[in-house]
Amino acid sequence: MTAKSGRHFLQIPGPSNVPDRILRAIDQPIIDHRGPDFAALAIDVIAGMKRIFRTQGSVAIFPSSGTGAWEAALVNTLSPGDRVLAFETGQFATLWRVLAERLGIVVDFIPGDWRHPVDADEAEARLTADKAHAIKAVMVVHTETSTGVTSDVLAIRRALDRAKHQALLLVDTISSLAVSDFRHDEWGVDVTIAGAQKGLMLPPGLGFNAISAKALAASKRAKLPRAYWEWQPMIAAGESGFFPFTPSTNMLLGLQEAVAMLEEEGLDNVFARHDRLAEATRRAVAAWGLEILCADPRAQSSTLTAVLLPPGHNADAFRRTILDRFDMSLGAGLGKVAGKVFRIGHLGWFNELTLLGTLAGVEMGLAVVGVPHRSGGVDAAMGYLTGNAGAEPVRLARAGKQ
Repeated sequence: MTAKSGRHFLQIPGPSNVPDRILRAIDQPIIDHRGPDFAALAIDVIAGMKRIFRTQGSVAIFPSSGTGAWEAALVNTLSPGDRVLAFETGQFATLWRVLAERLGIVVDFIPGDWRHPVDADEAEARLTADKAHAIKAVMVVHTETSTGVTSDVLAIRRALDRAKHQALLLVDTISSLAVSDFRHDEWGVDVTIAGAQKGLMLPPGLGFNAISAKALAASKRAKLPRAYWEWQPMIAAGESGFFPFTPSTNMLLGLQEAVAMLEEEGLDNVFARHDRLAEATRRAVAAWGLEILCADPRAQSSTLTAVLLPPGHNADAFRRTILDRFDMSLGAGLGKVAGKVFRIGHLGWFNELTLLGTLAGVEMGLAVVGVPHRSGGVDAAMGYLTGNAGAEPVRLARAGKQ
């Protein structure tokens, strides 16, 4: 093994790089999770996460991955045999479906090609046809991490409203929270699911549910078994700054710092930064002559860009070469697109120079491996970032931006 010098470039779409400020916040002595210092911390981070979710409602914070937050959303709102409507936008939408089915939920899964967002018109048609309101919830992944496709949450909310349907709206923002504009209350979301390790810039280990009053009411009727994931004890204890079990004390210290960093920059500025760096990435891909997996320019995410390699070239071999030669990790293709795409993460603690280093590593890797491409991707990104690129970017139709 040859020792590496310099920093490792972790450019997967999560877990994302953790800022030094957050690492220092986590690296503190353990405090008493039944004492007054912890109570003040817990009250502060719950209030902070309400601001990040843009909600006045309840927020539950679990020591878990995002998968745990998925399960909490389902078991608190549904009963065995309940039907839900879900959409195949990628690997994580598929895994959420599998989890739901293992819990005894019946999932009406609308197939997709992994290249397009949720079709709100089709969702409306399905909901309108459900005259008996047998569908109890609609499950949507806001930004699909495996594909880089962002669906329009507000359009889906409007589809529910036009259909006059009472189904709950459950939204996975694991890859989009603190990256793209999201408004839990304004967009009528009932349960928002999130995780620590992406836009929040933390290590993995915290799962979140933002909960509407309608979802809380549903939790009182829901019959799926739950114990650890029960909302009511979490919410009740959180009001006084405590948890019904041992919390991740030091992760909450990191979360407090993460919220502070996001608010110092300003959430709208955070979103604009991600939009700008994502557009620069897409311009680099276009200059290389490669294809972006997300086929709808309006739905291309600001979290990551998934890039298709030409037939005959294996994306995993390409990624291994870049890791070995340039000490950079890129995201793997998952599920149906395994070996066909690599994913560039451009989220979290990330700026122009980090992006340009990332794109330089990709462009060098394309040359080393012999992938057919044109040079100049880094130049195209630099031209856009310095204002010398000519055309304005496509204005993405993010949820709520129509």
